[in-house]
Amino acid sequence: MTDRLRIAMAQLNQSMGDLAGNADAMLAWRAKAAEAGADLIVFPELQLIGYPPEDLVLKPALIARAEIELHRLAAATADYGPAMLVGTVIANDGLLFNCAVLLDGGKIAAVRQKRELPNYGTFDEKRLFAPGPLPDPVGFRGVKLGLPICEDIWFPFVTGHLAERGAQILININGSPYEVDKDDRRVNGVCAARVKETGLPILYLNRVGGQDELVFDGASFVLNAAGDIAHMMPDWEEALVVTDWAPGKTGVWTCKPGEVHTLDEHPADIYNAMLIGLRDYVNRNRFPGVVLGLSGGIDSALSAAVAVDALGADRVWCVMLPSRFTGQESLDDAAECARMLDCRLDTIAISPAISGFDAMLADSFADRNVDITEENIQSRIRGVTLMALSNKFGHMLLTTGNKSEMSVGYATIYGDMAGGYSVLKDAYKTTVFDLSRWRNANISEIGLGPAGPVMPERVITKPPTAELRENQKDSDSLPPYEVLDPILYGLVEQEKSVDQLVAMGFERATVTRIERLLYVAEYKRRQSPPGVKLGGRNFGRDRRYPITNAFRTG
Repeated sequence: MTDRLRIAMAQLNQSMGDLAGNADAMLAWRAKAAEAGADLIVFPELQLIGYPPEDLVLKPALIARAEIELHRLAAATADYGPAMLVGTVIANDGLLFNCAVLLDGGKIAAVRQKRELPNYGTFDEKRLFAPGPLPDPVGFRGVKLGLPICEDIWFPFVTGHLAERGAQILININGSPYEVDKDDRRVNGVCAARVKETGLPILYLNRVGGQDELVFDGASFVLNAAGDIAHMMPDWEEALVVTDWAPGKTGVWTCKPGEVHTLDEHPADIYNAMLIGLRDYVNRNRFPGVVLGLSGGIDSALSAAVAVDALGADRVWCVMLPSRFTGQESLDDAAECARMLDCRLDTIAISPAISGFDAMLADSFADRNVDITEENIQSRIRGVTLMALSNKFGHMLLTTGNKSEMSVGYATIYGDMAGGYSVLKDAYKTTVFDLSRWRNANISEIGLGPAGPVMPERVITKPPTAELRENQKDSDSLPPYEVLDPILYGLVEQEKSVDQLVAMGFERATVTRIERLLYVAEYKRRQSPPGVKLGGRNFGRDRRYPITNAFRTG
């Protein structure tokens, strides 16, 4: 039995479906681990194909190509450098399994299948994969390694089985998406409990980067059997950490202490999640940059700031689209915001188009009073204009609506909802205020934007308005956001009833109205662009409601 083991943790991004590219990247990181004298390099869950693969994994051609690349990786270990623990999909008897595969000595040395398949929220694994049996440990260099995969670590009977079968170190590969406060649940909740129950140390490896709506924050770590954190890798960034292991006096394997990074606190974590999500979405889909409407309001100002931090100022194109209802203050604030971000700002007045629509619809609308229809036409004209710029120049249209507005339908379908991606989709309005204040006082360590404030203070302090009619304010149609957002949080994130929210002190009439607005706006949300998931119940992946729905709790 060996008395030492050196394990490299490769916290990496993935490119969905680029099997050769992902394999090449793993080989490049393996070369770095070899230089550090590693015995084993560990990669995240499904690193070979990307996570989550959704129905892409059902294509037989992908499975066949994954097998070819896996054998190419295995052949690379014939040089007796570091062995590789690779996450991939393997087909067996017509079933697909999410696997951790040990590659060593030029061959596939061991395969372990994921047992616990998550099927809640963003996860849909039970319709894609078959569950494996309770996994037994894998022998490696005289050490028994337990290889629970992602969700397996959340169930004590899986790790308990491994401990009973003689596992000495638990290596848990993950594709664990970011959610607010999830890093604390991983370390101090789930893994601390498994360590205490089994008496075994855990090496927890997570991926980084964005995949459509999901963002993966990394923050991989090693938790020793005594409960101390031996390593904490950075959040958001690719990194390689080499960990040194040896049996202690009691025979329990222990990881030598190393660097423990400080993870982002709130709201920096939310901001960086939005930044990474947008960066990878734009770059992986090969857009030259983004275009967005800059209104002089806080939502578009924050969206522009995230875009500049994600992509650089030269790839962000802001457009002011004033109507006769646009105040000089908004024009000035938009111009100052663009100046502070050092990004392009064009102004395209929509008045000619409004006049054209008024003339076109004059006969049809002759016996009707002016109402919200005319307001929505303005928003749709802006959407058409921005989409025209997107089509002509290739920039992706970035939408700027927040979760509070999307919840109650305070957004125009085919208007301000038009676009390819939204960084604020899962951010309530009060969160938008918090993020804007934070960014004006701080700079993201992973961002490309300027230091210092990125929007005028007035943008944060002035009353929000859509400026679609004279003297319009959001508060004309909605409760104050400090009232609206807690109600929405209760209805959406916590699935509370009207009675429960009334018992918390909210007015029944207000809660009942908000619940009705939430349900009737479902058809709009179903047609909204993807956006970064931040909390536990985002629209689309987590909260899936029928459009036609007569149920109410109040």
